[in-house]
Amino acid sequence: MWVIDRFEGDKAVIECQNQTFTIPKKTLPKKVEEGDFLKVTIDHEGTERVQDDIDKLKEELFE
Repeated sequence: MWVIDRFEGDKAVIECQNQTFTIPKKTLPKKVEEGDFLKVTIDHEGTERVQDDIDKLKEELFE
């Protein structure tokens, strides 16, 4: 689980498994607050769709 530890200017400090990292605050929902938990999911289908689009563009480019 990711938790918003604090905000530092335009950055959000995120804690996960006793490690911290920062992300731009603007990438978070507007009403998020310190102490809120973030649920992160992986969208494998979305990844495949984007990869398919990239493959099609590459085929068109190198025909």
